[in-house]
Amino acid sequence: MKSIIVEGKTLEEAYEKAEKELKATKDQITFNVLEEKKTLLKKNYTLEATLNVDYPLKGLEYLKTILEQLNVNAMVEMRKKANKDVQYVITSEENPILIGRGGKTLEAIQMLVRIIVNGDIEEAEEQYHVSVDCGGYKKQRIRQLEVLATKTAKEVAESKVEVHLEPMNSYERRIIHTKLSEWRDVYTESEGEGKARHIVIKPKGDK
Repeated sequence: MKSIIVEGKTLEEAYEKAEKELKATKDQITFNVLEEKKTLLKKNYTLEATLNVDYPLKGLEYLKTILEQLNVNAMVEMRKKANKDVQYVITSEENPILIGRGGKTLEAIQMLVRIIVNGDIEEAEEQYHVSVDCGGYKKQRIRQLEVLATKTAKEVAESKVEVHLEPMNSYERRIIHTKLSEWRDVYTESEGEGKARHIVIKPKGDK
């Protein structure tokens, strides 16, 4: 959690400074008075202000708002896992609308939710790994990617020739990296920029 030190002539002034600097409301901040100085003419307070926001819950509420705006009747379940993984699972009778062609709509929704969850978190290592699934689409996609990774890795290990996979978003690239992270014969690297960023599977003899 992000913490800052603020000072004010009154507690309210210190609260306002903390709200402004942390870009949060008072109910999202925990305050601890570190020092209170009093003289005949004035007072001065030193406070530690700690941001206390449930970012995954914030993402959940935002996702519900998206579904309401799309006029889609759906239920959403939030699952928190280890290593700051957060998954939102949508249950709806209108899955094709939410998934879109090639999963593009679902990917766009996931990107928006990820921005809301991680937008105010400055440290990269503190950010959450956010995924949004609907109708088991992501589970199926994960299986497809893992099969692709395994099959391609075997080909690279035998041929000793690197293979460039199709461009993928960061979530899908992470699945490939994780699947092949412990392979002895190959390793993975991400190359390219923006929408062209993709994974290259290389034989370990080239590393």
